[in-house]
Amino acid sequence: MGSLSLVLILLSHACAVSASDSRLHNDNIFILAGQSNMAGRGGVINGTWDGIVPSECQPNPSILRLTAGLTWVEAREPLHADIDTNKTCGIGPGMAFANAVLRDPAFGIVGLVPCAVGATNISEWSRGTYLYTQLVRRAKASLQHGGKIRALLWYQGESDSKSPEYAKSYKGKLEKFILDLRTDLRSPMLPVIQVALASGGPFIKIVREAQLGVDLPNVTCVDAMGLPLEPDGIHLTTPAQVRLGKRLASAFLQTVPTPISNNTSKRWGA
Repeated sequence: MGSLSLVLILLSHACAVSASDSRLHNDNIFILAGQSNMAGRGGVINGTWDGIVPSECQPNPSILRLTAGLTWVEAREPLHADIDTNKTCGIGPGMAFANAVLRDPAFGIVGLVPCAVGATNISEWSRGTYLYTQLVRRAKASLQHGGKIRALLWYQGESDSKSPEYAKSYKGKLEKFILDLRTDLRSPMLPVIQVALASGGPFIKIVREAQLGVDLPNVTCVDAMGLPLEPDGIHLTTPAQVRLGKRLASAFLQTVPTPISNNTSKRWGA
């Protein structure tokens, strides 16, 4: 290898590290949690992702992702590839959400924290479980370089719609999960934007009623019913995930104060 090539490689590496470091002070951090439709199965057919990334989900230097190793990198689909490792991940709502939010130039940087794992029921997300502990761990790690968690985006419940017992207990367990998470993150009014199911088992109506009837402050519900599904009848298609991401962004932007700027970064007003 020539000396010029080595210098160029080293300079490239140094610039990448510098760019990464300068972007770690995320003002706008979002947790993505739940099961497979949040992790993303758009474009996945028979266990294979088609690799198609729509324009709304393309990478953006202002969108970062917290990896499984707790480092920030530029976000790219599939967002959950190193988190939901037992299944093939495709397009989810996260990138479409982030790109839609960034249409407001006051944001600057969005940090996404993927935590969703497919085929999980609400009990597996209760305080003390592995998934809950990992969610809290990753959420706290995302704050090490500054910033603030702006919202939890939550899409889960298909697994609970398969059992009458699980469906009937869903509302209480979901509300407790939200309250516990707010307590453990020391954010008592953390906004939660949840998704009402588009698909599920024979008791989906009970779970949807629970989701639409959550009686907690700062909890918004976005309805996914009617969005197109993959041939498996469970997972949202890629176009459906794009539409859902935009709906989540709209819901978020309607629930927060107008952002203001200072000399160093863009922040939400108190």
